[in-house]
Amino acid sequence: MTKLNEKTLFKGMEQPALLWAKEWLKEPKKLYINGKWKESSSGELIDSINPANGEINGQIQSAAKQDIDESVASARHAFDHGPWPSVTRKERARILREISSLIKKHQAELATLESLDNGKLYTESYHDDVQEASDLFEYYAGWTDKYYGENNPVEGDFVSYTTRDPIGVCGQIVPFNFPIDMAAWKLAPALAMGNTVILKPSSTTSFSAIRLVEIIDEANILPPGVLNLILGKGSIGSHISRHMGVDKVSFTGSTGVGKQLVHDSADSNLKPVTLELGGKSPNIIFSDAPDLDAAIERSFYGLFTHKGEKCSAPTRLLVQRDIYEQVVDKLADYANSYKCGSPFDPDSDQGAQASESHMQSILHYIESGIREGATLAAGGERDMSGDNKHGYFIRPTIFADVDNKMTIAQEEIFGPVLCVIPFDTEDEAVQIANDTIYGLAAGLWTKDVSRANRVAKKLEAGMVFINKYGCYDFASPFGGWKQSGWGKEYAIHSLQSYTKIKAIWMAY
Repeated sequence: MTKLNEKTLFKGMEQPALLWAKEWLKEPKKLYINGKWKESSSGELIDSINPANGEINGQIQSAAKQDIDESVASARHAFDHGPWPSVTRKERARILREISSLIKKHQAELATLESLDNGKLYTESYHDDVQEASDLFEYYAGWTDKYYGENNPVEGDFVSYTTRDPIGVCGQIVPFNFPIDMAAWKLAPALAMGNTVILKPSSTTSFSAIRLVEIIDEANILPPGVLNLILGKGSIGSHISRHMGVDKVSFTGSTGVGKQLVHDSADSNLKPVTLELGGKSPNIIFSDAPDLDAAIERSFYGLFTHKGEKCSAPTRLLVQRDIYEQVVDKLADYANSYKCGSPFDPDSDQGAQASESHMQSILHYIESGIREGATLAAGGERDMSGDNKHGYFIRPTIFADVDNKMTIAQEEIFGPVLCVIPFDTEDEAVQIANDTIYGLAAGLWTKDVSRANRVAKKLEAGMVFINKYGCYDFASPFGGWKQSGWGKEYAIHSLQSYTKIKAIWMAY
């Protein structure tokens, strides 16, 4: 079985960073408002638990509403009256490139904090998350002087043109699964367009975002108030989304919370909201897949890397009946060979789920699948072998003979659980694939070019992958349909959500 991550590539690099992290984590982490580190008004501390062993990593201070008000005032002043509005596009590009370089310079530190906090493999944190965060700032640095208005061919004796102006104070709420990466998804385009930001990471995985802000602060490259960091529980996010002084909210997380933020916006100032929410993505393997072994392998790794905590993961695998048993058997072999273990063990294939409560939620879904009649082909239990006894590890789980009406096929599990569903005809596959409230991503495997285009057109998803599930690039939009969200991340589409259009008319 081929490993996607070259685990030996970083072997040993994490050790000095682990020693550094233990020292760094000794002090509770503060809020960052108006260019200064600040004690929380609430005085409340939240423990951060290491998912791999259940021990306390460190603590963060939890913000109160007063701290939200202060951060909004800081961001508003920086946007309206500070030096940030007069910073040239060229200078903004330079700042974003410097942030990119700083992330690379501190890559081992950031990856170590990510794995301690989230439980994912160090190689995943280093090679995927932190590297992409750096690359995102570099990418959006190139956009600062390339996204602008246009001339409008209006009738009459007028000149009409539009401008693209920064939208203002942006609240950005980041999930627990890709903390630093998702922070970069939001920070880079917002800063590129000249906005100010209030960043709120998940209370369970705040450390990489804190360290990123620390690195930026130490470099003294942003004026006070441009970047603010608020820490605390999920309820703090609603203080941001309801705040009359916030001009825009960007949220990545669950569909339920996303709906609440829309209500918050409607009940306050109708601020625009972009939402990257849940998924239950179908992945269809037809019997004429160009390389069945490659399709099976990619389908497995597409779900089980990052321990299945991915919104776009191919969680429903639809397999044509004449190859169904072969596919299930091979998936089970992959799952049974996987080793759950410490994120810093180069022999580990899968890290720990991000929190105990999330692990318990996944286990309840597994119990539901068994109760509703699905066949457990692999996994299905907590892994407590060796040093894992106090960690939040779940064996890679394969369910066969799944009916799409089952709970495990309809609700987002957000963990290492794959539902394999048989089908006979193309029309049946499309019907099953679209029978979901979500519409984030979808995939299909076939040699038939006509079928590939026909099925891709019918699939109700914001992203469709043909013969290679999970193709992502900053130049291509990321985002879903239906209850998977509003708006898009990446490319020019992020810039659209961080700007507002003004039409100007001049008579002559």
